[in-house]
Amino acid sequence: MLFRFDLPPRIALFPLAGAVLMPRARIPLHVFEPRYLQMLDDTLKTDHRLIGLIQPEGEGLATIGCAGRVVAFSETDDGRQMISLRAVSRFRLAQVKDGFTPYLVGEVDWSSFERDMKGAEEDPAMDREALFPLLRRYMEAHELSTDWDAAAEAQDEALINSLSMVLPFSPGDKQALLESPTLADRRELLQGLIEFALHGGDNEERLQ
Repeated sequence: MLFRFDLPPRIALFPLAGAVLMPRARIPLHVFEPRYLQMLDDTLKTDHRLIGLIQPEGEGLATIGCAGRVVAFSETDDGRQMISLRAVSRFRLAQVKDGFTPYLVGEVDWSSFERDMKGAEEDPAMDREALFPLLRRYMEAHELSTDWDAAAEAQDEALINSLSMVLPFSPGDKQALLESPTLADRRELLQGLIEFALHGGDNEERLQ
């Protein structure tokens, strides 16, 4: 994946609990608070158009987030902005620089995530015949639906990253998925979280 810009040392931060952006994925967002509308306006004036999606953690922010490039935006009748972020790279938050803008700006380190800037990862050990039955039970238990034909045809990375982003895991679990070093690590953790939920985790009824 090639970009015609250098990764900047500072980016705007968009804290959002329960939302993570995985490498090479996309996420749609509603922007409506005045400070974030200002953030979007300022970001669109840059060459990189990067916004760092990051989860709140305790009294501060998580250590690792993912920067996405604004690739689409449209304004609604009530002044809100619908935007789409395409992941560029995860980052490690070094310091929050506040007070200069109405939104947060972070000094970030990209050095641990060089793989994010390259092509899709593969997971040779992925076993869909084992994963899909677990996923079906999980989806039924949570009254969720999906396009199973599309899921069956999706590439390994697209499937695992999409599930990691949309399934109703806790913010902490989503953060752990984001921080997984490789696709295989993420898939193993994802499957473990599904199995844990199906065996009564998170106070759910045990499924036979």
